[in-house]
Amino acid sequence: MHRTLSRNHALAAAIIIISILFSSGSALSDVTLPGIFGDGMVLQRDMKIPVWGNADPGEMVTVTLGGRSRRVKTEGDGTWMVRLKKMNAGGPYEMAVTGANEIRFGDVMIGEVWVCAGQSNMNYRIGNLGDISERLADADNPWIRMISVDRKKHTEPQFDFIGENAGWIACTPETVKGFSAVAYFFGRDLSRELDVPIGLINASWGGSQAEMWTPFEEIAANPALSPIIDRWEELHEDYPRAKAEYDKAFEAWKKSQTDGKPVTKRPWAPPGSTRNNFPGGIYNAMLHPVIPYGIKGAIWYQGESNSQRGFQYRALFKTMITSWRDKWGQGTFPFLFVQLANWETDTNPYSPKDGGHWPELREAQLMALELPRTAMTVAIDLGEETDIHPKNKWDVGRRLALGAMNIAYGSKSEYSGPLYRSVKFKKNIAVVRFRHDDGLTAKGGTLEGFEIAGADKVFHPAEALVDGNSVIVSGADVSAPEAVRYAWDDYPRCNLYNSAGLPASPFRTDDWPRETEEFLKPYFWRK
Repeated sequence: MHRTLSRNHALAAAIIIISILFSSGSALSDVTLPGIFGDGMVLQRDMKIPVWGNADPGEMVTVTLGGRSRRVKTEGDGTWMVRLKKMNAGGPYEMAVTGANEIRFGDVMIGEVWVCAGQSNMNYRIGNLGDISERLADADNPWIRMISVDRKKHTEPQFDFIGENAGWIACTPETVKGFSAVAYFFGRDLSRELDVPIGLINASWGGSQAEMWTPFEEIAANPALSPIIDRWEELHEDYPRAKAEYDKAFEAWKKSQTDGKPVTKRPWAPPGSTRNNFPGGIYNAMLHPVIPYGIKGAIWYQGESNSQRGFQYRALFKTMITSWRDKWGQGTFPFLFVQLANWETDTNPYSPKDGGHWPELREAQLMALELPRTAMTVAIDLGEETDIHPKNKWDVGRRLALGAMNIAYGSKSEYSGPLYRSVKFKKNIAVVRFRHDDGLTAKGGTLEGFEIAGADKVFHPAEALVDGNSVIVSGADVSAPEAVRYAWDDYPRCNLYNSAGLPASPFRTDDWPRETEEFLKPYFWRK
């Protein structure tokens, strides 16, 4: 009898224990990973591979890839991270993540990963370029993969993407139509040069301003950028009144269209709502969930929406680049960017008629080259007079790839057009020297785009001649020159190139007052 009771007690105890185990197991949270991880992803080669996610506090999580495993105990807040050993380029592999549940990702490749960010010229899709089939002859390349981050903003840094995400897509003649054109042509040229899988993270948003891509705390910590915070607070406070005014104007505009009255400009919705145009808002929702995914570097095409604040962009752009590098924690990774292309800004009905001040924005971009491991793609010859979205994205991608091959991969081939170095004034002439100056030439004949000024600071068209590695500039109207400018216009006529066929960047030798110094607060070009 005692033996039977003992057996019954033991059976009851076993049932209780099993019940506890099953109930606790069902209460365990599933292991989750942010949306940047998925089938078909590309992971960065030759560096420890960060993999992270959420689970129950104290839970053990195991990550396995290519026969290599790492096990980690979840932190008290439920987060976990492992860094897998470095791997050479190759694949496909399967990644398994195991905790209370198991997640498997298939078709995982190891190669080169680049973040591709900016505004509409980065977001511009292959499918919008019309018939460019001759440039897509090698688009059937599953080694090139892209993930496009949904356009979202938030006032706080996010652990994961907001909403659904399409995930990683391999390049085929059909899927390439949805790829960022600049990113695709950049990735295609890298693929040709490196012969490894290429992963492209497309995080771009048309019309976005650089401060929205920069962490809020980094903007707030820089006194030169305080007007951005001040302006957002003003707009936020004024939003209810502005929104009511906009609603009234929008209804009137809609009525004018249905009444057959002459078409008027559609009113702009005011910024300043809780998440709309919040400094750092795009960074929080579109980049923070990617960090610290292993990357080789970043390419950037933006500036149009900051063009009225070129002087401020000097500090803002450098702050953005530095903050990304700091947040990623992968050292000074290569950062490549596109200088604004030529465009006649007065063709935009929504911009002020004093122009977009694009020369000063280009100058601010040029100054970002003071940061290490940066390269600038000059696009002053690739624009279209009446279209802010020039169709030639293949040469932009090619020039970015040239920069990547040099900065990131050690190529010794030329990757930049001539960049202003110095000037000497001798009586009635100016002698201008350059970097990246091998084989200076005037493409198409006579050198164009140079202006010269004396002490009166009035610029006149100048004659310019290539003399070896220098350009000699003079002007009949200026007997004692003090300053030279080149391609200093929104849509300049200019033709200075080097032997690599790359155009010279616009520049000026003077530091006379900048028109954009007084424009420090964003939105509607108010001071």
